[in-house]
Amino acid sequence: MTNPIRPLIAGNWKMNGLKASMAEFEAMLAGAPEVARKADLLVCPPASLIAIFAWKARGSKNLAIGGQDCHPQPSGAHTGDISAEMLADAGASAVIVGHSERRADHGESDGLVRQKALAAWRAGLTAIVCVGETHHQRDSGQTLQICRGQLEGSLPDGARAGNLVVAYEPVWAIGTGLTPTAEDIKQIHQFIRGSASSMAALSSPRMPGSCWVSPM
Repeated sequence: MTNPIRPLIAGNWKMNGLKASMAEFEAMLAGAPEVARKADLLVCPPASLIAIFAWKARGSKNLAIGGQDCHPQPSGAHTGDISAEMLADAGASAVIVGHSERRADHGESDGLVRQKALAAWRAGLTAIVCVGETHHQRDSGQTLQICRGQLEGSLPDGARAGNLVVAYEPVWAIGTGLTPTAEDIKQIHQFIRGSASSMAALSSPRMPGSCWVSPM
């Protein structure tokens, strides 16, 4: 029996990319049809490139565009922030929330991540909620405890496979040269699916993989 949930390959460009990066995106777009037979594809460029990338990918069923973060509110006096509605207006179909760098660099709590996920839904976007442990937490045997706590605090009521993706993002593997094994990933994915089901949050959460992939 085949898995009814398609894999998702999501690339987070982080704070990288200028208009000159269009050639690189065009190459991705050209190669997308072959990969799209097996998985959904999503590129999350910086906000400055979302509109132009979405315009270039218009009509494509093989590659979607997403945002890297959003503010909980739809508008207001929030200098430098971007709302989920603005992302949708620019052509995004999904947005990352709770990335480890947002949690660490901006002190984002699970509660704030939950609010951002709700904002994504309000704008008609898929929320991609990131969870994962640090190197110290992993060495202390806290991986499952940390992931479960982040799930319980970050996933809004009403989450399901159709409107939310859970991304396991082992913080200890980002930029360190360390890589989780296939067995590590399998164990965590099974744990997350089981935890989400026990919380009655997701019947079958989608997972884009073990970490975010940046092409730059």
